[in-house]
Amino acid sequence: MSHLFAYFFRMRFIRRWGLMHNVYPENIQEHSLRVAQIAHALAVISNQQFGGTLQPDRASTLALYHDASEVLTGDLPTPVKYFNPGIRQAYGEIEKAAGRRLLGMVPSSLRSVYQPLFEPAEADRPYWELVHAADKLCAWIKCVEEVTAGNREFTEAEKALGEYVKELDLPEARYFVETFVPSFRLTLDELE
Repeated sequence: MSHLFAYFFRMRFIRRWGLMHNVYPENIQEHSLRVAQIAHALAVISNQQFGGTLQPDRASTLALYHDASEVLTGDLPTPVKYFNPGIRQAYGEIEKAAGRRLLGMVPSSLRSVYQPLFEPAEADRPYWELVHAADKLCAWIKCVEEVTAGNREFTEAEKALGEYVKELDLPEARYFVETFVPSFRLTLDELE
């Protein structure tokens, strides 16, 4: 018997943005779906617009699991996680240990398939770069949505993440920002 999927299905209980008032509460399960959708899009954009040879399905699969360890660790707020290098390093080790624990729940006959999801492989580096970019894009979009809804609580985070996203050295991320992000500031009627 494996508890793996019982843990995965608890992702809906792990709240993001715990230190801030949210107009639209978000959990890591829905966040992971959004990251997977954007990571997939970034791989498609890379291939179609910039001559890449990535597998969009691989990008989206890795993204679906990128925060899975948080079912064991919870979501540590960014200001705490990055308070100093020591805390960041220690939390990185905690995340790795949680990933190993989840991997240990995978039946041995399936482990080789799940291992790269919890222990990143060098061969997947280009995909993890897209997942990281998609994760930051999702965080920024969340801030945009909150500020657009009148929640000033996210104003500084929107500015900081917007700057971070602008500095990403990925043409596919720039393309995504220019093509898709402006719509997040519109109402439903304006989307028509």
